Amino acid sequence: MAEQPTLVGLDVGTTGVKAVAVSPAGELLAVEEESYLLSMPQPGWAEQDPEDWWQAAETVLERLPSQELRPGLSGQMHGLVCLDEAGRVLRPAILWNDQRTAAECAEIEDQVGLERLIELTGNRALTGFTAPKLLWLRRHEPEVYAHIRHILLPKDYVLYRLTGEHAIDAADASGTLLFDVAHRRWSEEVLDALAIPAEWLPRVSESTEHGGAGDQEAAALGVGAVEPGVLFVVLGT
Repeated sequence: MAEQPTLVGLDVGTTGVKAVAVSPAGELLAVEEESYLLSMPQPGWAEQDPEDWWQAAETVLERLPSQELRPGLSGQMHGLVCLDEAGRVLRPAILWNDQRTAAECAEIEDQVGLERLIELTGNRALTGFTAPKLLWLRRHEPEVYAHIRHILLPKDYVLYRLTGEHAIDAADASGTLLFDVAHRRWSEEVLDALAIPAEWLPRVSESTEHGGAGDQEAAALGVGAVEPGVLFVVLGT
């Protein structure tokens, strides 16, 4: 009989890649983890090399006890990965906990309008989100910005290395400050206000189609917070 595929949860985290392998019946088969470093080149900055995520992902997947793996991905949210025309990484990824973009957050709220921004994206501009990072690059690293042709979030960079696809789920997209949450699509209004090219953005689908989600959305599913009236709280870093 053919071997049944092993289901894998692959999490691209801030401190490492974690993998959990289970059988189709739900039996726990293996747990693996490979860590990597966080770079803080200046106070308040936080960066990582996307190649470290990919190498760690390859390592943990190779350790799992099956040749036929069906992975679903979760990962740290909001991080900015910039790729050029050939799919090469242009600079280290700027992470969710990076605090360099206070001026860009104020600029976004001024350009879009605070109330309208919240209406469209569900959030005000915060330093962790993806959009302010793009504006920071445009202002401070124009030579990098000029070569951007694709942007991805951390777990979706690993998906890109696995499949060659530029894709994201609606859950993770909602944390970029570029996503029209109510209509489940990139916000043309926000993109136009910030002069960010829509063609840089990956294709969006629901998590069930994409096979992944941001870490907090995936955690909500894992603990059963899937219906109105059910709450879970994360007290993080």
